[in-house]
Amino acid sequence: MNHIVLFEPEIPANTGNIARTCAATNTPLHLIEPLGFSTDDKHLKRAGLDYWHSVDITYHENLEAFLKALPSEAHLHLITKFANKVYSEVNFNDGADHYFMFGKETKGLPESFMRENEEKCLRIPMNDTHVRSLNLSNTAALIIYEALRQQAFPGLELSHHYENDKLD
Repeated sequence: MNHIVLFEPEIPANTGNIARTCAATNTPLHLIEPLGFSTDDKHLKRAGLDYWHSVDITYHENLEAFLKALPSEAHLHLITKFANKVYSEVNFNDGADHYFMFGKETKGLPESFMRENEEKCLRIPMNDTHVRSLNLSNTAALIIYEALRQQAFPGLELSHHYENDKLD
């Protein structure tokens, strides 16, 4: 099972978009508090549209509480632009639970936490000359779909016929 973990997210639209991705991929979402918004925020609900009931959300009081709840056999991956290892170099099809942690939009993950867990840090290649970072919701989607691709998209429809299918 794959999990998306957001450390102290600040922008409701990003969290809403990520929740929608979680609903589409059967991925549990973990939110580490404090959050930079109320979970009844209209922007959060708008971004998640009517999918909130389909998202398995767990709230954690802080980073320490999340780490205590993390199963000992699970693999924790810290997604950061400061990593030396590229996400596509990792085998996510090993039968283990994978937790992909993303930092807050303005500051990322705590530096001391990343230094203590450098071997868990993964990077998405990008041109750092042109941008400071990628959008959080885009990054989460990219990572979760790479894991699912390696796992042959378990539980997801690879094709679907719609009543008014545009390709029929």
